[in-house]
Amino acid sequence: MRYLVLVTVAVVIASAVARRRRARVKSSSTTTRRTLELPFVRGSVGIVAAREIRERLRGRMFRVGTLLLLVVVAAAIIIPSLHHGHTSTLRVGVVGALPVNQRAQITRDVHLSGDLATFTTAQTLARASAQLRKGQVDLVIVNDQRVVVDTFATSPQAAVIAQIAQDLGVARALARAQLSPGQLSILEHASGVPITSLHHAHVKPADVGTSIVGLILIFMMLQQYNTWTLIGVMEEKSSRVIEVLLATLRPIQLLTGKVLGIGIIAFAQATLVVGFALMLAKSVGSSLLHGAAPLELVSILAWLLLGYTFYSWVYAAAGSMTERQDQIQAVALPLSVPLIVGYIVSLAAAESGHASLFVRVLAYLPPTAPLAMPALVGLSAVTWWAFAISVAISLLATYGVARFAARVYQRAILRTGARVPLRDALALRPRHRAT
Repeated sequence: MRYLVLVTVAVVIASAVARRRRARVKSSSTTTRRTLELPFVRGSVGIVAAREIRERLRGRMFRVGTLLLLVVVAAAIIIPSLHHGHTSTLRVGVVGALPVNQRAQITRDVHLSGDLATFTTAQTLARASAQLRKGQVDLVIVNDQRVVVDTFATSPQAAVIAQIAQDLGVARALARAQLSPGQLSILEHASGVPITSLHHAHVKPADVGTSIVGLILIFMMLQQYNTWTLIGVMEEKSSRVIEVLLATLRPIQLLTGKVLGIGIIAFAQATLVVGFALMLAKSVGSSLLHGAAPLELVSILAWLLLGYTFYSWVYAAAGSMTERQDQIQAVALPLSVPLIVGYIVSLAAAESGHASLFVRVLAYLPPTAPLAMPALVGLSAVTWWAFAISVAISLLATYGVARFAARVYQRAILRTGARVPLRDALALRPRHRAT
């Protein structure tokens, strides 16, 4: 019966997909002559950008990638919330006398570990040992002089049990010292010495969680969008579609439209994921994104956009120098090294709560700033003017990279037969269209 249901579901899904494909083919004959154009970008660039948006939305890679991102975000929010607020109980068996002050001390020790303490009185040690073997209690205190456990080495409460044994030993030593009631009162009400920090941290746990989630999203999305750009340019070149497109468009128009179209999809997908994360965190009561500052969220989205704008030109130029799938790894790996370094260093800084000098330097380098600067914002370790300087440096570097990438793209996109080295791409003369 189970297999029949699975086959039925598979047939229904297959038929729906077939109907959708037939409808798409049927409607394509009436829409091929219709030209789509973005309302805010006129001309050939807008047409190319609209084409990229349409192709990405129809592609399986975009749908599957978006679904995987939503699943990862949901897991990162829901799984910790399942254990949030869960408090275990340490069951203490007592044989003989246990003074009130020692019970209070044991309760405090257990509370510091995040658990609660309950006390059960047993008449004899044999009965308490039987309860211990059956798992009805976690430890037994005998006449406030001895602690009995089932297996101490494998006990999950080994640390708190050791602290309880230590406090019982201190209580016995104080009793043997025969101190006066006043002296005992001073010892019981003793508090720790003050702790002074040289650096005052203003980072809340919610800020750290938001910063970590933001860094993961930026890294994953930049890798995805850059791969889209590289593979898209490579496929157009290998299929000779680029020759048809360049018959009516200039190379810079085609490249700009491609970068703009994928960038719009990237920003829309990032906004969807961030909005989904905020709504899910609020609905399940998760503290991971609770209290997230709007400035931090804006910083994550802004640097995702700035990072894509910088790297998209580089990956597009790299795609123009390749025309086979086996050449992609050799070209993409060196380009992804700055992203990987920035991600590892920034994530370590966000988890530790301390911004090192290395992270501060990376925040002003355009290849690593999309990851390092959001980490500094999450740690409250950057001023507004330093943030603005980093943005200005990134924009200037993007302008220079765009001009360089356009030059490489124009000179390498029509050269086929083998992977074009960068030196050869810069040495080649651009091929102009015949007028």
